[in-house]
Amino acid sequence: MPSFDIMSEVDQPSLRNAVDVANTKIAGRHDFKGTSAKLELGDKLITMFGDTDFQLDQMKTILLPEMTKKKVDVRCLDYGDVQKISGNKVKQEVKVRVGVDQDLAKKVVKLLKDSKMKVQAAIQGDVVRVSGAKRDVLQDAIALVKKDITDFPLQFGNFRD
Repeated sequence: MPSFDIMSEVDQPSLRNAVDVANTKIAGRHDFKGTSAKLELGDKLITMFGDTDFQLDQMKTILLPEMTKKKVDVRCLDYGDVQKISGNKVKQEVKVRVGVDQDLAKKVVKLLKDSKMKVQAAIQGDVVRVSGAKRDVLQDAIALVKKDITDFPLQFGNFRD
């Protein structure tokens, strides 16, 4: 039976490159001179450090276009709360969401079942596997999911005949 996987992945080298370029731009800007403004990339986590909330917002306006240029979908970012750290400094953690979480996977499975298409959807870890009798039905399923799920970046891959 033909099948495909619905997944959500981020190209790590492109993300690292975008953060590095944004850090270079931040270091070169005059309004950031002499401040503690910087971005740090961890495993699936970007930490923004600054002196004020306004600086964090300015850092976002530098980072997001760089991510877009490197073809990293900005919908994968999950912004945390702004936290006060030593002195008058602030930081904000931004999680990079990778994989389809359980709630979204259940929503995709329910969407496909309610559509009355002749496909079966199964949650396998952080991937949703969709299988059907014909390729055309699977292509219709991809179109339906693309149309209804717009708030999270999804990729469709591992297509098998």
